[in-house]
Amino acid sequence: MSGREAVVVGAYNTPQARVLEGETSASVTLSAIMGALDNAGLTLADVDGLTVLPGLQYRGGADAFGYSLGIPWFWTGAQVPGPAAVIEAAAAIEAGACETVVIAGGQAGVYTDRAAVAPWARTPNEFIECWGMMTPGEWAMAAQEYLHRFSVDPEKIAYIAAVIRNNGSRNPEAIYYGRGPFTAADVLASRMIASPYHLLDCATTSEGGSALVMTTAERAADLDVHAVRFLGGAWDSWGPTYTHPPTYDRVAMWGRKAADAAFARAGIGREDVDVFELYDNFSWEIIRYFEAFRYCGVGEGADFVADGAIEVGGRYPIVTDGGTMSHSHTGESQRLQRVVQAVRQLRGESAANQVVDARTALVAVIGEVLLLGA
Repeated sequence: MSGREAVVVGAYNTPQARVLEGETSASVTLSAIMGALDNAGLTLADVDGLTVLPGLQYRGGADAFGYSLGIPWFWTGAQVPGPAAVIEAAAAIEAGACETVVIAGGQAGVYTDRAAVAPWARTPNEFIECWGMMTPGEWAMAAQEYLHRFSVDPEKIAYIAAVIRNNGSRNPEAIYYGRGPFTAADVLASRMIASPYHLLDCATTSEGGSALVMTTAERAADLDVHAVRFLGGAWDSWGPTYTHPPTYDRVAMWGRKAADAAFARAGIGREDVDVFELYDNFSWEIIRYFEAFRYCGVGEGADFVADGAIEVGGRYPIVTDGGTMSHSHTGESQRLQRVVQAVRQLRGESAANQVVDARTALVAVIGEVLLLGA
């Protein structure tokens, strides 16, 4: 590794829960930051870069946190904590704009109305709100078209949700630990939300915080930690979501351009990846990722993931902590949890479902693609 190469030296999740009594988004974000710094063997005095999103505070989170923490001057990232924020921070570190960056997010006390979908799933848009459209309905559109276009049995989609939820059932850190095992039939038997998605095909909602610490390889050499290398990453978009309909033709290949760029930068092949920490907001998305990232042909994803291929012990193990369906789904910081879990897998520190000899991880959150190496 070159001296200025960006590496991850700290990763931490606070306890996750459906509701964290007495906590605020700021408090759980701070707890995550301090936990990640402790995991890295560093302190606030070492930090000169921040990407922070407490709750749903999309602007000014890093500035406010940096000031409150007493950091005199610091670089700030613009991306939501997750793969894109890691890519952005790596570029800043390697360019010399900063040396040690904390990426963090957390949520508590934001979602109190449990009688309906989360407030961020009820987007106040003139072309959506008046028709009663909500996030599950929008994400179901492309999945429904895919099933029709390629004559896919819904049971093959439900199998994906069962795999993810069973991963969470074995994870003592997951909110739904012990809830399982599930079969595809169980998923299909749960109530319909937006066809083809049943309740168990969908992400849950919860509270908690997550954080990462990144620095240079040179600085990491002085720390008593297993540094995880940033190999490559990129992100792409198809346009303003929640404004235009996410039809299959618009979103099916979302992330392909980013994946191509990430693998080119990393200098590795698709088959070099050992573990896949994919954003599992809805079950069909897993198929979409594998097709968009060129792991299989378009329309072949349902068979590609079948027969244990995506289970722990299979060739393409996915979402090993239980993801947003079983581990936790915290507004926005769940994006960062995908990276935290990838780091823990590469360190051999996963709380459950450890992939044997995991050396390379792919993290994907919709159009954001990140490759990490042990």
